[in-house]
Amino acid sequence: MRPLPEAVPFFSQWETPDMTLAVLADGADMALRRDPLWRGSGAATLDEYAVWAANICGMACLKMILATRGEIVPTIELARRCTSYGGYVVNEADQSIKGLIYAPFVTFVEEAFGLRAQVMTSVATADIPSILERSRFFIASVSSSIRWPEREPPSKGGHLVLVTAASDEAFRFHNPSGHTAATQANAVLAPADFDRFFANRGIAVTI
Repeated sequence: MRPLPEAVPFFSQWETPDMTLAVLADGADMALRRDPLWRGSGAATLDEYAVWAANICGMACLKMILATRGEIVPTIELARRCTSYGGYVVNEADQSIKGLIYAPFVTFVEEAFGLRAQVMTSVATADIPSILERSRFFIASVSSSIRWPEREPPSKGGHLVLVTAASDEAFRFHNPSGHTAATQANAVLAPADFDRFFANRGIAVTI
């Protein structure tokens, strides 16, 4: 295995990382059509980008994992490939997307990239440090409102972040839809605060 860099590269789920507040204010479809960098996503058209970018937090996490070994793969290219394994289910009638579906994702990353991955459920927040002792990364299901740790989340889950380090004192993670630099790359929360957003499931990944 190639040596890991000290820092894990960060990638947003939108090509222009500071678009989060616009997405929240105007809706993803409208806001993402204003993203000048959309072609970097690997989308064939602006329509494809606008439909997919709000649904690919998991692919942004995978892009970051692959980038630690020097592979940069566009997020929507990853999404297309993951869809072929059943990791996403697309309803063409209303352009809705179901996913990320964990088990097909695990098969995808193992077969396509040689990663080792494991779906984990009923995970206590206190378990994550030990998970990271065995695995390089933990993709955690959290509320997207984790970007505002001072608020109480309306629910847990629905969004994915990449946990890169964890201890009894602090969790460090990359949030693909953070709205500021501090809430995007290397965001840090105390375990008790992370727990308020964590849905007790995720995917452990080793490269």
